[in-house]
Amino acid sequence: MAATVGSHIPERRHMPERRATSRGASRLNAVDWIAMVLLFVGGINWGLVGLFGIDLVAMLFGEMSALSRVVYALVGASALYTIYSGNKLFRS
Repeated sequence: MAATVGSHIPERRHMPERRATSRGASRLNAVDWIAMVLLFVGGINWGLVGLFGIDLVAMLFGEMSALSRVVYALVGASALYTIYSGNKLFRS
């Protein structure tokens, strides 16, 4: 049996997108991006410390200088913020 040429294909109706944003999760805001960048910096720094014994933050800003301590504190604060915001997402 031959297929009919020009058979009618039903028109696709608009369907709402089913992404993570439809379940209550929102896009990353500025604080989320800053926290993510700081976590990357901290992760790369700890990876370098573990693999090669190189503390990149201390090399750039000085061994336990005020600026390096600020960077370490911000990395720690961003980790706590990410834990908090991750818990908030899982509860919704």
